[in-house]
Amino acid sequence: WIIPFVPLPVPMLIGVGLLLFPTATKNLRRMWAFPTILLLSIVMIFSINLSIQQINSNSIYQYVWSWTLDNDFSLEFGYLFDPLTSIMSMLITTVGIMVLIYSD
Repeated sequence: WIIPFVPLPVPMLIGVGLLLFPTATKNLRRMWAFPTILLLSIVMIFSINLSIQQINSNSIYQYVWSWTLDNDFSLEFGYLFDPLTSIMSMLITTVGIMVLIYSD
C-alpha cells in the first residue's frame, strides 16, 4: 500500500497549484521544461548506448547484496540488464521526452 502513496503528494500539489495559482504554475512548468527535456535526452543517449552494448554482448547481471535467511535458502539482490530491459528503457525515455515536448 505504500508504493502508490509515496509519489501521490507531488501530483496532488501540482493539481492544487493549478487550481489556486494557474499562471504561476504554468510559468514554473515552462521554466523547467528545457532542463527536464535536456536531462531526459541525456538519459535516452545512455539507454541507446546500453542497447547497442546489449546487441554486441550478453546480458549484464550485477550482484548487489545477499540476504541469508537460512543455510539452505538465501535471497540475492541485484539487477539484470537484458535486451528487453534496454528496449523498454529506450521506449520509456522516448515517450517521456515526447510527452514533455508536446504537453504544453
